[in-house]
Amino acid sequence: MDIDISTKSLPVYEALASDVRLSIIHLLAEKEMNIKEIAEALNLSSAIMTMHIKKLEKAGIIATKMVPGKGGTKKVCSLITERIEISFPGKTEKEEKNYHKTVVSVGHYTDFDIKPTCGIATAEKVIGIFDEPRYFLDPERVNASIFWFGQGFVEYKVPNYLMKNEEPAELEISMELCSEAPYANDNWPSDISFFLNGVRLGFWTSPGDFGGGKKGKYTPDWWWDEINQYGLLKVLKINSHGTFIDGNQISDVTLDQLNISQNLWTFRLAVQDDAQHVGGLTLFGSSFGNYNQDIIFKLYYNKTQQ
Repeated sequence: MDIDISTKSLPVYEALASDVRLSIIHLLAEKEMNIKEIAEALNLSSAIMTMHIKKLEKAGIIATKMVPGKGGTKKVCSLITERIEISFPGKTEKEEKNYHKTVVSVGHYTDFDIKPTCGIATAEKVIGIFDEPRYFLDPERVNASIFWFGQGFVEYKVPNYLMKNEEPAELEISMELCSEAPYANDNWPSDISFFLNGVRLGFWTSPGDFGGGKKGKYTPDWWWDEINQYGLLKVLKINSHGTFIDGNQISDVTLDQLNISQNLWTFRLAVQDDAQHVGGLTLFGSSFGNYNQDIIFKLYYNKTQQ
């Protein structure tokens, strides 16, 4: 979650300004719980607990859903936020306010070479059948909201809208990712590599393939509980200092090494056969997972005089 110092972020700050609500977050980090279970764990009434849950849900820190139980339905709560990044006002914010944003749907890849296990689906249905790479060429794949594969790569062509009087400063790429395990497995590491314009930027090790009955916030109701439900939002940044994921440097590749001013970029996601952890890749788009977004490219720039 990215927030700033403004009134629109107040629900988040208010939600965190409570010992009880911090305790709730710690409980939900371990497992999903219903309101009665949380109330009993913290020795509070269900009525008071409902008030705290509403504040956390309004802030987008947790999600709730109604599930059937003994004697009727119950409200089950789950933690959906992994981290919160706060942007303070200042010089940096002013310098980075100029950017070109491009959203690329996960199904708009232009090349691929993958191995099972694999599959692809829209928000309404599975495309073809599981573990058949040929369905990644199905015409409906442009509407895909999720796909997964055990090994290989997918590649995208991305338009660059930089003008002649604009100098690139930083490229930010965000997407929701995880590993690909048979069914789902929270402990299933996978080294996912990133390439831009043919240059390997580095890799991130996904800890697992998340699911096991815990629904993604936006994952459709018809989707099976036993398979991949949501990923982690990863933010890749390339600037003059190197390449970073979530603020952690993964390589020394800088923006000026990537021919970033050309009209078209090539972006590749890969699980390579010589990786230490060959655990596959799942990519979530809008209408799936916890973040309801596709692949977002932001190219920050500074204006120059012509």
